[in-house]
Amino acid sequence: MNDPVLQEVPLEFQWPTVDPFLFCVHHLDLYPSGNGRFGPPAESLAGREIGSDFEPRDGWRMYHGDEVPGFPQHPHRGFETVTLVRRGLIDHSDSLGAAARFGGGDTQWLTAGAGIVHSEMFPLIETTAPNPTELFQIWLNLPAADKMVEPYFTMLWANEIPVVTFEGGSVTIVAGAVDDAKPASPPPNSWAARDDAEVAIWVLRLDAGASWTMPATHHPDVARTVYFFEGDTLTIGEHRLGSSTGAVVRSDNDVEVRAGDTAIQCLVLQGRPIGEPVAQSGPFVMNTRAEIEQAFADYRRTGFGGWPWDVDGPVHAEPGRFARHPGGLVEHPG
Repeated sequence: MNDPVLQEVPLEFQWPTVDPFLFCVHHLDLYPSGNGRFGPPAESLAGREIGSDFEPRDGWRMYHGDEVPGFPQHPHRGFETVTLVRRGLIDHSDSLGAAARFGGGDTQWLTAGAGIVHSEMFPLIETTAPNPTELFQIWLNLPAADKMVEPYFTMLWANEIPVVTFEGGSVTIVAGAVDDAKPASPPPNSWAARDDAEVAIWVLRLDAGASWTMPATHHPDVARTVYFFEGDTLTIGEHRLGSSTGAVVRSDNDVEVRAGDTAIQCLVLQGRPIGEPVAQSGPFVMNTRAEIEQAFADYRRTGFGGWPWDVDGPVHAEPGRFARHPGGLVEHPG
């Protein structure tokens, strides 16, 4: 029998991706109790490179935040960000005037399109207990025909995201149907909105010794990557993987995934490649270098609509999870 695993890669801070995905990071920060102003205690910041703190001292990072951890305002063009939060809370603000606080299984899906500026801050709400924060940040490319569409902001609340359960495990389905379980619709111009693209974002959990059969895709050229981020050993077909390993896996046949002696978790990303040239510089992803230079020129000229907030990294006063859309519509998880 042919080995279903085509390639193995170690999982470091930034995980390697395959077209149509551009970027994937598993953020896991064991933040301490907050200082009452949504940041960590002042003494814990000593010796950190504030503004660019990516060293996991004491098990957590400030990233580009100076008082509150996270990513203050920054621009994007030409792709989508998918932010799946497993623990903790994220405060989102953007140049469209949209705002949100989400977490605990929620996913934010943002089509940057022609250009958007947003911030993603990690407020430390609890002042008498730790504030662990865990999320996946995934970038999904847009084809040339859709790179300059209007920006689009949507929330997929945890109660709207299907979870398929079976003996010994479960699959959380952010995108891409599993059996009869279908997720909420992705943004209208997303590559994931095309049925023939077969985009999937799944989180697989298996108890020790349990197994699940990943179904074959309809198109043989669909790229599938399994990121084994928690547990000791995992077997895909007859191929054994060690912990913290990514594997590019054949998608044209059903394949059994089995946990070893401990429970495991995997992120699965799959999709038919867009197959177009990729030109990237920082927060912009286009098809040519000239388009990248135009993106920088447009951002310097217009600010992609400007920044309507008083600070670069807003933290919201509203209690609980919510989303306020451009135009003022407010929604809360069911």
